[in-house]
Amino acid sequence: MGIQMGKGRLEAFSDGVIAIIITIMVLELKVPHGDDLAALVPLIPVFLSYVLSFVFIGVYWNNHHHLLQAIRYVNGRILWANLHLLFWLSLIPFVTAWMGENHLAAVPVALYGTVLLFAAIAYFILTRTLISHHGEDSTLGIALGEDLKGKISIVFYVLAILLAFVNSWIACAIYVLVAAMWFIPDRRIEKTLTQ
Repeated sequence: MGIQMGKGRLEAFSDGVIAIIITIMVLELKVPHGDDLAALVPLIPVFLSYVLSFVFIGVYWNNHHHLLQAIRYVNGRILWANLHLLFWLSLIPFVTAWMGENHLAAVPVALYGTVLLFAAIAYFILTRTLISHHGEDSTLGIALGEDLKGKISIVFYVLAILLAFVNSWIACAIYVLVAAMWFIPDRRIEKTLTQ
């Protein structure tokens, strides 16, 4: 079974990284140079990008918390899988700023989706690594099952990336759809934990 390590440091480190990511994103919101409401109009795409990314980071933080509530121990593979997820999440401030500054242009919107896609893949890998360590019959294994929602999210991201070159607003609508799918924490985990 290998070395069993407590999950406390992994939780604390992940929470810290996610807090820094949110801080970096808000620092990208620049103060306008005018003193009337019209000065805010050019910032609308930047603000919308920020809101979308804030929701995504919040969704990841919330669902990550639920994942870790369903486990007791971690190992080296889990630590690396978690770092893989944090790497992709740490790129969100950059693609958020680029997408907002360029008023939702096709290439920045596609790159934004690419980062979201790889974050979703990393999250999926993390869940599979946790289940592999704790067993298919563990609380987490039973709760997630085949993880259809995770697989559907990946498909939606690929579709949105391709559609960004047709209409970036449609791509962004798909990103919002995926965020809405995950906005409520995974009830499968909550139900399994309360049984």
